[in-house]
Amino acid sequence: MELAHSLLLNEEAYNQLGEVQKAEFVFEWLKFLEKLLLATNRADIREKQKRIIEQLVSLLNSSPGPPTRKLLAENLAILYSIGDTFSVYQTIDKCNELIRSKDDSPSYLPTKLAAVVCLGSLYKKLGRLLGNTFIDTVGNILKAMKSAESQGRYEIMLSLQNILNGLGAAAAPCHRDIYKAARSCLTDRSMAVRCAAAKCLLELQNEATFMWSTDMDSVATLCFKSFEGSNYDVRIAVSKLLGTVLARAVMSKQGTAASRQNIRKVSLEEAMELLGTGFLRGSSGFLRASGDMLKGTSSVSRDVRVGVTQAYVVFISTLGGHWLERNFATLLAHILSLVSQSHPKAIQTQMDAICCRRCVSFILRTTIGSLLGEKAQIAAAKDICQAIWKLKKVVDAVMSEGNLETRPGSTDVTASQHVLVCALQELGNLIYGLGTTAAPLLQDSSAGILDNVISVIMHPSISVRLAAAWCLHCIAVALPSYLTPLLDRCLERLTMLKSSPEAVTGFSFAVAALLGAVKHCPLGIPHGKGKIIVMLAEDLLCSAAQNSRLSVQRTQAGWLLIAALMTLGSAFIHHHLPRVLRLWKCVFPQSSKDLETERSRGDSFTWQVTLEGRSGALCAIKSFVSHCDDLLTDEVIQRLLPPLPCAVDLLTQLSSIQKTYGSPLKTPSVIYKQRLYELLALLPTEIYAGNLCAILKELAAELTASDNQMAASTFLLPPLCHQDDLLLLSPLLQDTDHRFIEEQLLLGNGIACGSLEYDPFSIYEHGIEGDSVPKPLPPMFSLISSAARLFGMVCAHVAESQRLLVLEQLLDSIKHTKASRQQVVQLHVISAFSSFLKYVASSKGNLGSEAIRKPALTLLMGALESTNPLMRCAAAEGLARLAQVIGDSSFTAGLAQVSFDKLKSARDVVTRTGHSLALGSLHRYLGGVGSSQHLNACIGILYTLSQDGTSPDVQTWALHSLSLIIDSAGPLYHVHVESTLSLILMLLLTVPPTHAEVHQSLGRCLNVLITTLGPELQGSSTAVSTLRTSCLLGCAVMQDNPDCLVQAQAISCLQQLHMFAPRYVNLSSLVSCLCVNLCSSYLLLRRAVLACLRQIVQREAAEVSEHAVVLAKDSREDLIPDANIREVGLEGALLNLLDKESDQRLCQDIKETLSHMITSMAVGKLSFWLKLCKDVLASSADFTTVASVDTTQEDEVDKGDDASVLTCRNDEKCRPVVNPRWATRVFAAECVCKIINQCENSDSAHFDIALAQEMKERDSRNDFLVLHLADLIRMAFMAATDHCDQLRLSGLQTLLVVVRHFAAIPEPEFPGHVILEQYQANVGAALRPAFTSDTPPNVTAKACQVCSAWIASGVVSDLNDLRRVHQLLVSSLTKIQAGKEALSQLYNESASTMEILAVLKAWAEVYIIAVERQKKQTEKQKQAMKTASSMEENARDVSSSIDGLLDLVQTDLGTLSKLWLAALQDFALLTLPSEFASQLPLEGGAFYTAETSENAKLHYHNSWALILHATALWLTSTGFIVADPDEGATNLSRPVTPTTMCQGSSGSAVKSPEDVYTDRFHLILGISVEFLCSLRSDATMESITACLHALQALLDVPWPRSKIGSDQDLGVELLNVLHRVILTRESPAIQLASLEVVRQVIYAAQEHVKEKRRSAEVDDGAAEKETLPEFGEGKDTGGLVPGRSLVFATLELCVCILVRQLPELNPKLTGSSGVKAAKAQILSEDGNKLVSTALIILSELPGVCSPEGSISVLPTILYLIIGVLRETAVRLPGGQLSPTVAAALQALKGILSSPLARAEKSHTAWTDLLRSALTTILDFWDPVDGAQQELDEISLLTAITVFILSTSPEVTTIQCLQERCIEKFKLTLELKDPVVQIKCYQLLLSIFQYPNPAVSYPYIHSLASPIVRKLQETDRIKPEDAAELQAIQEGIKVLEALVAMAEEQHRAQLVAGILPILISFLLDENTLGSTSTTMRNLHDFALQNLMQIGPQYSSVFKNIMASSPTMKARLEAAIKGNQESIKIKTTPKYIKSPGKNSSIQLKTSFL
Repeated sequence: MELAHSLLLNEEAYNQLGEVQKAEFVFEWLKFLEKLLLATNRADIREKQKRIIEQLVSLLNSSPGPPTRKLLAENLAILYSIGDTFSVYQTIDKCNELIRSKDDSPSYLPTKLAAVVCLGSLYKKLGRLLGNTFIDTVGNILKAMKSAESQGRYEIMLSLQNILNGLGAAAAPCHRDIYKAARSCLTDRSMAVRCAAAKCLLELQNEATFMWSTDMDSVATLCFKSFEGSNYDVRIAVSKLLGTVLARAVMSKQGTAASRQNIRKVSLEEAMELLGTGFLRGSSGFLRASGDMLKGTSSVSRDVRVGVTQAYVVFISTLGGHWLERNFATLLAHILSLVSQSHPKAIQTQMDAICCRRCVSFILRTTIGSLLGEKAQIAAAKDICQAIWKLKKVVDAVMSEGNLETRPGSTDVTASQHVLVCALQELGNLIYGLGTTAAPLLQDSSAGILDNVISVIMHPSISVRLAAAWCLHCIAVALPSYLTPLLDRCLERLTMLKSSPEAVTGFSFAVAALLGAVKHCPLGIPHGKGKIIVMLAEDLLCSAAQNSRLSVQRTQAGWLLIAALMTLGSAFIHHHLPRVLRLWKCVFPQSSKDLETERSRGDSFTWQVTLEGRSGALCAIKSFVSHCDDLLTDEVIQRLLPPLPCAVDLLTQLSSIQKTYGSPLKTPSVIYKQRLYELLALLPTEIYAGNLCAILKELAAELTASDNQMAASTFLLPPLCHQDDLLLLSPLLQDTDHRFIEEQLLLGNGIACGSLEYDPFSIYEHGIEGDSVPKPLPPMFSLISSAARLFGMVCAHVAESQRLLVLEQLLDSIKHTKASRQQVVQLHVISAFSSFLKYVASSKGNLGSEAIRKPALTLLMGALESTNPLMRCAAAEGLARLAQVIGDSSFTAGLAQVSFDKLKSARDVVTRTGHSLALGSLHRYLGGVGSSQHLNACIGILYTLSQDGTSPDVQTWALHSLSLIIDSAGPLYHVHVESTLSLILMLLLTVPPTHAEVHQSLGRCLNVLITTLGPELQGSSTAVSTLRTSCLLGCAVMQDNPDCLVQAQAISCLQQLHMFAPRYVNLSSLVSCLCVNLCSSYLLLRRAVLACLRQIVQREAAEVSEHAVVLAKDSREDLIPDANIREVGLEGALLNLLDKESDQRLCQDIKETLSHMITSMAVGKLSFWLKLCKDVLASSADFTTVASVDTTQEDEVDKGDDASVLTCRNDEKCRPVVNPRWATRVFAAECVCKIINQCENSDSAHFDIALAQEMKERDSRNDFLVLHLADLIRMAFMAATDHCDQLRLSGLQTLLVVVRHFAAIPEPEFPGHVILEQYQANVGAALRPAFTSDTPPNVTAKACQVCSAWIASGVVSDLNDLRRVHQLLVSSLTKIQAGKEALSQLYNESASTMEILAVLKAWAEVYIIAVERQKKQTEKQKQAMKTASSMEENARDVSSSIDGLLDLVQTDLGTLSKLWLAALQDFALLTLPSEFASQLPLEGGAFYTAETSENAKLHYHNSWALILHATALWLTSTGFIVADPDEGATNLSRPVTPTTMCQGSSGSAVKSPEDVYTDRFHLILGISVEFLCSLRSDATMESITACLHALQALLDVPWPRSKIGSDQDLGVELLNVLHRVILTRESPAIQLASLEVVRQVIYAAQEHVKEKRRSAEVDDGAAEKETLPEFGEGKDTGGLVPGRSLVFATLELCVCILVRQLPELNPKLTGSSGVKAAKAQILSEDGNKLVSTALIILSELPGVCSPEGSISVLPTILYLIIGVLRETAVRLPGGQLSPTVAAALQALKGILSSPLARAEKSHTAWTDLLRSALTTILDFWDPVDGAQQELDEISLLTAITVFILSTSPEVTTIQCLQERCIEKFKLTLELKDPVVQIKCYQLLLSIFQYPNPAVSYPYIHSLASPIVRKLQETDRIKPEDAAELQAIQEGIKVLEALVAMAEEQHRAQLVAGILPILISFLLDENTLGSTSTTMRNLHDFALQNLMQIGPQYSSVFKNIMASSPTMKARLEAAIKGNQESIKIKTTPKYIKSPGKNSSIQLKTSFL
């Protein structure tokens, strides 16, 4: 294929190929040429132009296939448009000549067609450049058309469309001729030709004014004719033509063109009248219709009606949204009149009426729903309401005449019913779509929406009553706050008007519809409504018999209410179930004897009522079983059982009862059967096992009954066919935008579509799509459908013999019926048998004996050759399932063989299609059907069938079957891949485009082939590369196909290729293809586009976005009319599409695509994304300004002429005329949150304004989130203050995210302030509306969360500013204090629970923050005390606002604490396991009711943790000491709660404060331990941290500590729980918090032990000390019991922490028992904290033990502490100790100075252990394994020093240890590192100064001389830096300390030793100026010290000075040099002192 990539066709390569390859090669070359021509230099092209044209023209003669000829034509046109045009006329002549040719052979046809296509393309591209040649060309083409077959006519029409497009107005001379030709094609028998003709005429009307003026009527009539017998594509194309022509006509009257006299003016009314005619009379025209109309015979065919309906939509959409807004009232009146009494013909039968209503609803829904913005929709709703009101007045007038029999009146009433139904449904849909934005509409009393709808509920027509009820349902779903008031209103009316039949049915429908709405309203309805409804239902059922006029209605109403109530779920039903079951039991006779008595007694009417009652009861139980399955306990099933046998008995007797009483019982008995079948299908068959045979007989009779004449295969079979196979059938079975009206064509003319009046009980069921009305089918169909379903279940459970019998019986009945009747029976039997097979297969059952196989096969084989394609699909599926169930390979092989034989011999389409699908289905269910020869045979046969050009159907089915085989064969298929691919390509290049279904099947084959090849497609071998090229070629051919579904297949193939081999898919062409089809009118194509986009943006979002923008900018004509990518990019186009799109799946895909794009691109294109979101959200801000701008633009448009009107309209579309709807705005708000989260994960500059500004200055392209803060706040504010509740929630969430992310960012221009501070007014304004009384609880709850976050964030420091937001919380606190009874009764009780808890949680958060800040403040103040007074003032300033926050909370703390405690008690009760349910309070808790406890749990789970923390802090602040004066038995909880904190079982006894506190303590501890000991995976970090902080707070005060200390088991339990938390949660913060609690528990235990010792000593003061009992763990024995010991539990926990951070501590890991030296390591900051805390806890442990106990634990503790010291002793710069070492030393000091070390019982053992520990430390210096260690001498020396100074002397004064210690110091002193020396000197100083001479003297003796020596060396080695200088200074300090300590007689010698050293540091005045700073500092230091020593030891000083003149001279010089800076008074007397040379004496005497 690479050879095809050149400017000229490589003829050499081309000629070597076979026929099929040639076609591929040419296509590849043309595809390449098209791209190349656009990219190549013009001069190069002109050079080779002649040759290229020759090659192209020669290809014309080589019979090119459809895709090739299209490409060839395009290339010719491009070539001429870029190169020279001189030879173009020859080419045109050549084409004309080819067309004129007389050769009619099939082989020559492609050449002719190619010539036609070329002409079209040339004229389209070159247009007027070609002069007048077009007249001949058009004439020639039209002449050729007369003899052309369908393919020719199709291509000619498209070619003429292109010619017209290119020539524009110049083609006027030919307009009429083309018009005539296209007219005849518009009613062609080929559908493709009709479509092409419609496109041609659509092009023509752009210039041919006569089409929309003089000839408009005939165009309309022609279109109506074209609709007859049309398919979906024709209806789309022709409706577009008709709608556009009429819209043009209406618009032209506004333009100047109308002033020309020859153009007829058309008013809007005329245009609508014309469409109305088509709708009502079809294509029979205006005059001829009258005869038929009078006879009443003609009925408009449904396809015409559906076509006209679509034309209406096109007409209105073309005129646009603004036009619709202005003319809505006129339009509404006209559209509703289509189903009014003025046209009785349209609604003469119920069936027609339902179909017409569907069409009218569709027109209204599609136009109002998509063209109008929310504001205009509200106006439209008012207009519709007005229409309803007018009709209602007519009805009222008739009803008030009293005599309902007056004829004229009652016809008015019945005739108006359909208008009302349409109006009510549209009103419901409108409000549903508007959601809570419709609130102003319903509050507007002048519109009176609710009154109007409710007043129609009593309309005489049942359809209207149902429509009104459904409308209320929609209102309730849209505006949940209206649900309860509406329910109350309807219940009240129902109770009052029980004696009016209309009111009883109407209001019961309304209540049922409203109950159906509850599951869509998360806030629910009050629980008490359930009781009212059950009582009312019971009352209706009981009073039904009192008045025969009302019996049926009351019975139906009663059961309807119960059935609807069941949908609320088990929480609502639980309490009322016994009553319902009682009613259920009463409705059926107790035994078969009673049933007999009944039969003999009743009459027709009583049977009607009875059947109505029993049907209702069955429906209610069905509803119960499907919605409350968790209540189906064995006991309930036992109570459900008894009536069932009786119900089945009645079923068997129904036919005889019906015979007795005649036709009135027909419908009731059908409904009864259907209800019974539906219920039985839901129940397990074991329940009615005894009745199975009877039921099966009835079902068989039902399926073969003689009175159902209508075969409605389209609703019975699709569920039984495989989803993929349905694609073979009519495209109507697929999803389209017109599904709502196209459905009726599926059912065929004789069958009605579904409608609500067929089954009022479906009103409470959920519609299929959210807003569409439930559409139950007529009872007869529903009956067959449920019978077939139940047959499957029952047949699987009866005995085999019975099964066989029934099957044979069914077969007989098919045989014995005739003609059309036979088809109906066969259909029913097949659907029943298929559902049996499906059931058996899914339940892994078996078919039974072989005897059953024969009848089964006969049945399926018969259906496989049925003329109904659906039946063939179902039969193929059935055969495959049969083989699957039997599971016998020889049987399967037999089946396949039968199909092989049939396919070889049969010639008819039906057999060949059926059996080819059967082969595919067998493979689908059974893999490769056994062997590869089967596979080969199958493929061979299907190859042959798929090339049968005479029958597209056979090709389609064969290829579909082939795709199933490829899919199921998997790797086995690899050998056939190449041959299949070349077959697919050959067919793609040759099958005419008119056979779109063949191309669709080819697309499916290609798709599964690509999947089969999978990742192999990435390979680079020649074979793989050929396969890949073929796949890409196939996709390219399909992309060029005119059929949208084939294009959708192409896109999904490319999507697969992109997944497996992304490098080879040309992204730019794929993206351009996706963009062009983004707004396609075909739903499936749009779905394919978005599915593909969703996948590719996950990998290459930025590239996709760039390609889209480049494409939009480059495309000369706007390829994407609606998307406007040029201005808003692909992302903006997707957002616009999301706004218009109604298909849920598509919307989901759009959202996911945008989310992926945000993830990968938002940070890079921040401004762009934020602007997108802001533009969407800005429409929230204000409707009116936008609307006013729009209208002014509109007026300007009107002044242009007609052509400009059209162009302006298109421009207008580019700007979104409709403001984004609320759902899109909600999504935009969510996007803003996602963008913030993305920024959080990228650059810190996004949240640092100073850094962001700096980087922005450095490079202006940089963009950071913090720079857009104003926009973020504005967006959040706009969303939070919208009408729409969902948007308010999103806005508040955005605000919360913004506050949390930006609260801490300082404002660089105003130090001490943060950037959010300037927005506090916006935040306050955004929050205020959420606290109004009419706000839903979920919004208030979210707002409370934002409030607390805002207050807690610390953004606002000024108290007055803070009060604004604080006031909101205070108001909500006041509101909830009134108690659960006083809260809003609009919603379920759990909603008020949610609100109360949200408020309490918010207060808790604020209180926690206030307390924390106060803590920090007091710490700061303590520090501030030490600093200057100005600083103090500052601190006072700040503290006032901080304390102020606590003061703000303090005022409400009394109330809050009680509410918090009540909430915690509720939570504790709700978390009890289910076995304690009986102990719970019957009426619920403080904030929840018993009935709603399940729903309430969730809200408690969300808020308990912070409330717990706050309560603990509050209890801590009271110190558990102060009791409130009113703290009695009743006041602990709120007055409304019977379950107060401290009521005992009696409830009368008042508890003491001690008991109250004990209860509270245990409540908090209990909740915490319960939560922490079984952490669920969904437990949030926030909850765990809050819980641990609560425990910390609790143990901060003595009283709770004494509780824990005195109850050891409690302490151990708590520690074990904390151990588990540490094991299961990795978060350092949680582990630290846990350790903090452990520390407090140990502290509590220490306090307890001390207290006991103290009290024991006091008590036994007189007794001997020895007799005192031992306190603390370990008692006298020292044993610690695991599980009971606090110390043991703590050790476990600390070891866990330490070993996790330092695994080397674990001897098992290191493999040795000692502390083994490894390389020391530095831990993370968190690691340091954890280890340090653990060590401190360890050091506290001995204090909890008795002396014996301490001996047991000491080795472990020392091992761990020294281990940590060893592992983390790392040398740090500046001689610092690492945090862990410091902690280890601290812990060591704690242990060493423990009183237990000196206690007599433990003294000896401790001393031994401590000596061992010291030895271990000293051993660290020894080399390990011969290698010298990397040591931190400082850490180790410090440890030794701690030992020396902190233990009793006997530990360290043993000679061997002492010598080793001294040795280490000596070694260290010798080290060169000045930092180590400094530390060494400091440590020695502390040792030398130790008061006990036994300890210090040996060190002084050993180390003083080395120190002096070291210092004397300074003379030689001068200090070079500050560290060395400091070392010298520290050394001098040590010597000076020695001097101070020495006894009087030795002091002189010591001073004599120091002085020479000091004087040697002095410099003379010459060197002083030039020396280094270090030496200068040393000089100063020495001088200063000399000055101090002089006066202190003056006599010694004088002696020495006198003895050494040089020293004296040096000192004098230094002092003189320093004279200026220091005033010296005493110098003279020193200088006189005489001196001897005593330095030598000194040295000797020191030895």
